[in-house]
Amino acid sequence: MAEEPGTTDAERPGERAGQGDRTRRDDRTGNDSRTRGDDRTDHDNRPRPRPRPGTEGPQELSDLRVLKALAQPRRQQMLQHLTVHGPATSATLARALGLNTGATSYHLRELARYGFVEETRGSARGRERWWRAVPGDRRFPPRSRQSPEMRLVMDELNHLSYAADLELFAQLQRERSQGHQSPQGAAPDEWADALPWSRGTIRLTLPELHEFFEEYVALLNRYKRPDADTPDGARTVLTRFLAFPAPAPAPAASSDNRKESDPS
Repeated sequence: MAEEPGTTDAERPGERAGQGDRTRRDDRTGNDSRTRGDDRTDHDNRPRPRPRPGTEGPQELSDLRVLKALAQPRRQQMLQHLTVHGPATSATLARALGLNTGATSYHLRELARYGFVEETRGSARGRERWWRAVPGDRRFPPRSRQSPEMRLVMDELNHLSYAADLELFAQLQRERSQGHQSPQGAAPDEWADALPWSRGTIRLTLPELHEFFEEYVALLNRYKRPDADTPDGARTVLTRFLAFPAPAPAPAASSDNRKESDPS
């Protein structure tokens, strides 16, 4: 998805205590965001594109029309491709995703309408139009503030995002198991061991969990930089954050300490 680090909904810690309306996507440099329930519309009552994500801090996407547009499966695929592989044309996306250029052009226009992609410079030839995913700290309303219809859309959006992340990770594992190695005589791939991971358990209060999440986003933002400032040898690294409370222990079975009386 276009859901990047910093993306969150009620299922993920992101809404700081006392922040009210503030409360989920992994492009080349950014996170995801929304403005707090700001339903801006133009003269024909269609939502206007949001300000460029990343320019106004965290943004909350609370307009159901925007969420439905984002949750379209093909658009999620296209956003993921732009995030992982960088700018592309509609023809490039069509070939990569098995679509026709008419479909990709339409979906790109819709994504641009809501501020998720934008035109950019590329190796333009003739009238080619290049598109890039727009980074930002996008966040969704907490589940307690979602309407039943919005919850269905969010469940679908999360399902698509989680499935895409797992497939990318599985693809990496397949490539490693198939022994993708450097050609004979070439230097070893210095990224061969680039798979840091961590599993941990900590005990936190709910406000501390919110704070933990914000510190994680701040750490990601420390490493954000424009392409012009990115050193040689840098690669796109996908980061994902998932924290959730352990399931509550099952209630203990009620014990009956009364002894059965022996039959007389």
